[in-house]
Amino acid sequence: MFTLKISDMSCGHCVRTIDAAVRTVDGRASIAADLDAHLVEVRSDADEAALRRAIAEAGYENEKIPA
Repeated sequence: MFTLKISDMSCGHCVRTIDAAVRTVDGRASIAADLDAHLVEVRSDADEAALRRAIAEAGYENEKIPA
């Protein structure tokens, strides 16, 4: 599990797009989004770099938040 700051995430459509991007890498993954804080918690056993890359390719630059 890791948390990402996604500054341009602003609505439910953004969350659905990010969720779909994560699931292209790991179909069993899940996310929890906090729109107000622009944070996404990703729960997955897949490679973190691959997940972050998929989110970026979906149009959302992201920054890992230290645990």
